[in-house]
Amino acid sequence: AAWGFAALILLLPLVAMQLTDEVDWSPADFAVAAALIVGVGVAYELTVKMTANAAYRTAVGVGLAGAFILIWLNLAVGIIGTEDNPANLMYGAVLAVGVMGALIARFQSDGMARAMVATALAQVLVAAIAMIAGMQSPVSPATEILGLTGFFVALWLISAWLFRKAAREQTPAGAAP
Repeated sequence: AAWGFAALILLLPLVAMQLTDEVDWSPADFAVAAALIVGVGVAYELTVKMTANAAYRTAVGVGLAGAFILIWLNLAVGIIGTEDNPANLMYGAVLAVGVMGALIARFQSDGMARAMVATALAQVLVAAIAMIAGMQSPVSPATEILGLTGFFVALWLISAWLFRKAAREQTPAGAAP
């Protein structure tokens, strides 16, 4: 079912291309989208095989969804200006913080919670840099950049909270959390 849903996501732009001239994907666009979808799907499947902890699985799902949406949005239209604006490359640093944090934490729940909080802080830092440097434009007004930042920060913090919940569930009864 999940892979069927993934295929459906990939078909949406194809259908949209038949209905409007606003959507114009090349074969390379479809290849990148397919790679992104497969990457997220495989990462989640590995998580499901790795643990039965529902909070951990959900935390990974929320984090992967956030990463997927951040990448997709940047590639499609960009957050700061258009998709061609090099300032959008700063969002790669947000994802790098999450990935590096996960590797340092060795995917353990407590460390993953801290990694997701660091990712949320990196997201805020990118928005602060964009605002201070005056990168907002008619294409991306400050309210849009800040609104999207709030959305992603919420995703990262929900993931952090779920990882923390998973860590508490793993703590033996009577032990200090």
